[in-house]
Amino acid sequence: MANHRHLHISSRENKDTGFGTNATSNSGRFLNKDGSMNQRREGISFFDKFSVFQAMLTIPLWKFVTIIMAFYFGLSFMFAGVYFAIGVDELQGLTGISTWQKLKDVFYFSTQTFTTVGYGRVNPIGDGANIVASIEALTGFLSFAIATGLIYGRFARPKPYLIFSEQALVSPFHDHKGLMFRIVSYKDKHVLTDVEIIVNLGMLVTENGKSSYKFFRLDLERSRIESLIANWTIVHPIDDKSPLYGMNAEDYKNADVELYVLIRGFDEVFSSVVQKRTSYIFSEIQFHKKFASMARETENGNVLELHKLNDVVDVKA
Repeated sequence: MANHRHLHISSRENKDTGFGTNATSNSGRFLNKDGSMNQRREGISFFDKFSVFQAMLTIPLWKFVTIIMAFYFGLSFMFAGVYFAIGVDELQGLTGISTWQKLKDVFYFSTQTFTTVGYGRVNPIGDGANIVASIEALTGFLSFAIATGLIYGRFARPKPYLIFSEQALVSPFHDHKGLMFRIVSYKDKHVLTDVEIIVNLGMLVTENGKSSYKFFRLDLERSRIESLIANWTIVHPIDDKSPLYGMNAEDYKNADVELYVLIRGFDEVFSSVVQKRTSYIFSEIQFHKKFASMARETENGNVLELHKLNDVVDVKA
């Protein structure tokens, strides 16, 4: 039944999804849950693909802090080694007696020079040490300027404070069924306006005995709202115009169904357009369920219970 339906709606294939028109293989999913593409690019050098600035803006915070600290201490150790190689007699004010104590004094002097603090107890007196100290001070000045820019970029970068439900549902909807998931904004001050959502479908279609992946733009009950104040349940009506019409859970699995979701809106705090992506594969689509209410009334007004975003209840088949 699924293959017959696919043949019937193949003329409704969307040519503009960006995923291509005739993908022949799929490794797990095309789009990861966090919105990143599950795709590796080859055929170009690492240095042409890699961007330090972009990587530092997008890596997790703990990695960012680790790299900054490693860079700072690494360069401090490197310059300390250069001072030690030149000779500690070119540094005045060292109080250490043993080699280890002198090495510590030189390292602390290196960190002070790198940060341009310069406490003054230890200072260079030889030409070699003065030249190295000048280079280290310039390196530190430029490094902190770059680090400041990266920190500001991470801090000020517009972020879509949105959460998608972990599962999509096939639930009763009017006289038919609907494929639905929901989304909520979890920051009180970050209210999105002029919100638009686009949902594409990818699935394996068999035509004339040959299987290939096809992509479709799904019609939605509502694809745009003025303001995302509460939670929003996005619904694709599964009627006779839907590529999913007549398909059951087994058909979803056999067709390797995957939904690609893109939502964008204007954030008044950032004064910028933000967007977020996610996907749902067939194993993340539940049948005979519907979403439970997230709203609760109190004496002080309505409360939106964000922890209930993924709560569902059973419905009759």
